[in-house]
Amino acid sequence: MSRSELIGVPICSHLDQIEVTELPDKIDGCEECLKIGSGWLHLRMCMTCGKIGCCDSSPNKHATAHERESGHPIVRSAEPGEDWSWCYLDEVAFAVRPQ
Repeated sequence: MSRSELIGVPICSHLDQIEVTELPDKIDGCEECLKIGSGWLHLRMCMTCGKIGCCDSSPNKHATAHERESGHPIVRSAEPGEDWSWCYLDEVAFAVRPQ
């Protein structure tokens, strides 16, 4: 039995795929929306490759599309003041704290 099962708290089993934790200094917007001239509501960053995509409340849902196409399972919020992350595969939210 895993520690998460013992205490009843789900954990992300894909933490080993995190390569990028810091947001870029400048974010122009959703990379794909900018290409097609579309808008977005909130931004997410892939924690494997750093790609910036729009959230599922946005018309094009580019962050989720990137996960499906690339297999990169974890995004983090790219919104100011937010530090949460989401694992699509385990369907769990968490925060990565600097060591």
